[in-house]
Amino acid sequence: MQRLAAAKQSLRPRVVFSGIQPTGVPHLGNYVGALKQWVNLQREERPSTKLIYSIVDLHAITVPQPPETLRQRKREVLAALLAIGLDPDRCTIFHQSSVPAHSELMWILACTASVGYLSRMTQWKSKLSLASSSTLEDAPVGSRLKLGLFSYPVLQAADILVHRATHVPVGHDQQQHLEFARECVTNFNHAYGSHLVHPSTIISPTQRIMSLTEPTSKMSKSHKAERSRILITDVPEDIRSKVATALTDSIPGISYDPAARPGISNLLEILSAFDTERRSPAQLAEVYANASPRMFKDAVADTLVAGLHGVRDRYLELSANDSYLDMIERQGARKAQESAQETMDIVRAAVGL
Repeated sequence: MQRLAAAKQSLRPRVVFSGIQPTGVPHLGNYVGALKQWVNLQREERPSTKLIYSIVDLHAITVPQPPETLRQRKREVLAALLAIGLDPDRCTIFHQSSVPAHSELMWILACTASVGYLSRMTQWKSKLSLASSSTLEDAPVGSRLKLGLFSYPVLQAADILVHRATHVPVGHDQQQHLEFARECVTNFNHAYGSHLVHPSTIISPTQRIMSLTEPTSKMSKSHKAERSRILITDVPEDIRSKVATALTDSIPGISYDPAARPGISNLLEILSAFDTERRSPAQLAEVYANASPRMFKDAVADTLVAGLHGVRDRYLELSANDSYLDMIERQGARKAQESAQETMDIVRAAVGL
């Protein structure tokens, strides 16, 4: 039976799904860790492969925010995805909330999901700034944890499974969530038959991009210092200034050692992500081994400016064209709904709805 199931899955077309939270204009960490890979998949995958990319606005409301802010950030992310080169004729790009099937499947999966498994997930703990050892029985947890945040991984699983995704690009810190999605498949299929698809992982080739001011923490928009991050729409002057003031160390030369030299290593990761010869951080460290920190930072900035060339101008042009963005979102929502409906017809019949 397992061989038969594997054979059937191998005959299905590849379906790649990934999502991004609407936090506004993406920063370098978002771009290198996920979005750049999305564009590469668009170029490298066969035409028969379905590429489905969602702006996951339902996930965004697990953290309270003003409605107008959310609407604006959704708009900014959509414009940014198009500005970096995603082709809406090749990809399905849509807002998660535009496709109710995501929420419907989430509820169905929740009826077979394990609370014990969810309680061990790290997402809700990190969002609430709790220790990784925190449990549901702890007093601070009960008063602060909302059901939406706790069940976030179930919705994330539904996002993937409702499109019968065979492959999911994930960052190095998101693998736990894909494991949970596979657990949801196992639970559902055990209860109702082999209907949902076990997704495989596509790991980003680049490690996490870290803060320029605190290179032991990942790059984030929540950091109070704007110089800690580079937005993909930053002007060249700002990129050069932020790289020039990035925290490094006083050790002579350039070497790749994330533990001992996190600042220099982070800049090497950034340089590697945009290197046209696709050299690793360690290889680039050998190239710049005898360079001064200033010369090295200049090289990083030059490569970054070249790699992001044109993104800002395209973003500004797209942001000013509301009717075009509306059309792209409607088109993407229609395609995504058609994709999701195929799965929901199967699921509803299996469950008896």
